Amino acid sequence: MKVMLELMSPRLRLRRLKPDDAQAIYAYRSLPEVARYQSWGSYTLDDAARLVADQQIITPDTPGTWIQLLLTSQADEQAVVGDCGIHFLAGDGQQVELGITLSPRYQGQGLAAEAIASVLQYVFGVLGKHRAHAVTDAENQAAAGLFRRLGFRQEAHFIENVWYKGAWGSEFVFALLRREWQARLPSRKN
Repeated sequence: MKVMLELMSPRLRLRRLKPDDAQAIYAYRSLPEVARYQSWGSYTLDDAARLVADQQIITPDTPGTWIQLLLTSQADEQAVVGDCGIHFLAGDGQQVELGITLSPRYQGQGLAAEAIASVLQYVFGVLGKHRAHAVTDAENQAAAGLFRRLGFRQEAHFIENVWYKGAWGSEFVFALLRREWQARLPSRKN
């Protein structure tokens, strides 16, 4: 049985993937500028359909799985902004890895920060996880800036550590602890 999961930010709705989402996911994931820092070189409609189908059987907070959430506009749910992933680590149930992919038409508007902030509320505030981390390509300055703005600490800079799309690539690792996230929350004084 598929567990419902829906998160909200001021402008976004983050929800589980539905079978009819494949075309919208394909539309932005197939763009070369989107694939540049992602694990895929090309992305087909079949890849999107497989992603959606695979997500139908995953229960959130299952170790060793990724949950992908579709980002849609609250003003127009047909407007697909991108998707955000939460990796529930197999070896440690108190830590998650985060990832995000946005359509170019929605980049530079603060929507990625809203989405990740909502996901942090879920993983820290609801699930009570201890630590969240993200791995970014060292050349992806937009992603690095996003995680820094959200209070993530850069814990590593691996130099040419991964063979990636025909060349050695370098990566940053960013992390945030639940107590650090809690310290950044606005105080709730009465």
